[in-house]
Amino acid sequence: MKRSLLVLCGGMALAACKPPAAPVPDAAAWPVKAAKADVTIPFEKYELDNGLDVILSEDHSVPFVWVNIWYDVGSKDEEPGLSGFAHLFEHLMFQGSEHMNNDYFLPLQEVGASINGTTNFDRTNYFEGVPAEHLPMALWLESDRMGFLLPALTEDRLANQQEVVRNERRQRYDNRPYGKVRLWLMEAAYPEGHPYRIPTIGKHEDIANAQLSDVRAFFEKWYLPNNASLSIVGDFDPAEAKALVEKYFGPIPAGPQPQSRREAPARLSAETVVHYASKVPEHKVWISWHSPRLYGEGDAELDIASQLLADGKDSPLYTVLVKEKGIAKSVVAYQSSSMLTSMFTIQATANPGHSTDELVAEIDAVLEGFKAAPPAEAQVADARTAWEVRAYEGLQSISNKANMLNSYNLVAGDPGYLPYDLGRYQAVTAASVHATVNQVMVPERVVLHVHPLDAAPEGASVDAPAAEATTDGEG
Repeated sequence: MKRSLLVLCGGMALAACKPPAAPVPDAAAWPVKAAKADVTIPFEKYELDNGLDVILSEDHSVPFVWVNIWYDVGSKDEEPGLSGFAHLFEHLMFQGSEHMNNDYFLPLQEVGASINGTTNFDRTNYFEGVPAEHLPMALWLESDRMGFLLPALTEDRLANQQEVVRNERRQRYDNRPYGKVRLWLMEAAYPEGHPYRIPTIGKHEDIANAQLSDVRAFFEKWYLPNNASLSIVGDFDPAEAKALVEKYFGPIPAGPQPQSRREAPARLSAETVVHYASKVPEHKVWISWHSPRLYGEGDAELDIASQLLADGKDSPLYTVLVKEKGIAKSVVAYQSSSMLTSMFTIQATANPGHSTDELVAEIDAVLEGFKAAPPAEAQVADARTAWEVRAYEGLQSISNKANMLNSYNLVAGDPGYLPYDLGRYQAVTAASVHATVNQVMVPERVVLHVHPLDAAPEGASVDAPAAEATTDGEG
């Protein structure tokens, strides 16, 4: 299963992209607003003269304030040869700015703050959770790096973070067992030029070759108040917060409005089967289909389907593959939703003595039965309830609420989208799950087999490990 509701991203045969026989159910109005749940996050939204969206939500349950800012730029918006720039900036934004020319973690950690940033295909996010009395410092720091980062950006700082990011790629992807699986899946599922083909962390050569002029141009294009959404959630006075936001962010000038990518469908014309031999301990298989994008028609149904198929020891995939046949030690299913398009995936790990081909055959047999008739309404109702519980649990955290408000604002165009988001799940029926899985789980799919080096079938592509990562994070 995925986490969209809580909003808390070599040698391969590629199929040409064209519409499959059965269309993916994503043609309706987007985002889906067919149903509305009885749940809200109280908020006020307004816009500064420079175009910055500001979202305020009081929550006095704890003496803490969460400052969260989303920039409408992710790795999907990068240009050829400049991959990894969105993520690289996530690092550079903590190195210092004109009026705070030092490590951004230092002053915030001294007051007990939580601080970090994240990047994915679709957006870049920075956040600070601070004791309520330190809201002015958090807003000042965020505004200074939005408006005054470039005077402090030097060749040395860029070079340092280039090595940090390349080291991170080695640690998280290149030299980690199964670390390249996401890269291999994306390469098999998306054609050259598609914004989701290259991972958010970027290619080594693009990161290494980044010039200061390229980096500055990226910042000047995307890091603008009119391309950002700021949410403040927690224990604060709205009038004081508005005055602080105007004081710190108001003087930052707007720039030409950049256009991030909002449409980039992808379709496979045939099944693509890939075998990799890698330094891994077990045989594993991933089966993936293109699926409706985040908040699109059918997206919620596939979350429910993932739960029905593989969540719990009584689910059909677990029952057949693990309990009855004994060919797998684990099996999971999940809908990975993104803004442009998504992937529905089933992943299984083979027991010793069994092959990934056996896993695929049994998974297909289970899917054939699952697609033959709608699931029981009672099972669907239980799955809907589980999603409602997750939604209400998410509302107990001011950090979650701050992120939700920004996500809904940037992706759905409405920070108040929560009741519609939960309403999507409440509207799911056995019939809608049945229709969606039959439209999505078509023969056009990616099947990725990953094998230990000493037990791979003939013809498998051999994964060569990258140079070892250093342990100090500095390359």
